[in-house]
Amino acid sequence: MTQTETQESFVPDADNTRLLRDAFGRFVTGVTIVTAMTEDGPIGITANSFSSVSLDPALALWSPDKGSRRAVHFLNAKHYAIHVLAADQVDLCWAIAKDAYGLRDMDLTFNQGDAPLIDGCLARFECTQVQTIDAGDHTIILGSIDRATMRGDGEALGFFKGKMGVFSTND
Repeated sequence: MTQTETQESFVPDADNTRLLRDAFGRFVTGVTIVTAMTEDGPIGITANSFSSVSLDPALALWSPDKGSRRAVHFLNAKHYAIHVLAADQVDLCWAIAKDAYGLRDMDLTFNQGDAPLIDGCLARFECTQVQTIDAGDHTIILGSIDRATMRGDGEALGFFKGKMGVFSTND
């Protein structure tokens, strides 16, 4: 660390959640859209809380905010799909962030569990919910991966310090 760099230490509490959020934001994440079917049609939510859990059995998790009006739809969904977004899908990302039902006008396909599937993503994980875990102001949704799909090329859409960016490899 150089002399011009500074570090800030703090004890997380209810009065400094912005600081904790900023610290979490130092971890570069991919950007996903999670989709499910509701009585009102296909619904989507942008999420960067996706993580692989296990290869055998194949498990993944993501964590919606309990305060989100969309969360209840995913807590009640037996089947859903997690879509890892490519850099060229930034407009789709923002569209779903603004409108839960922004998928309605898209040409979607649906899997056997009726989960809406978005084409062109870097990866897609079609899941069956196996467990939910209360985790403070979020709920962890653990899913068994029924099917995975990968795109052969493309740059990744990333999220860092509250901003979208592009991640590319040199291969």
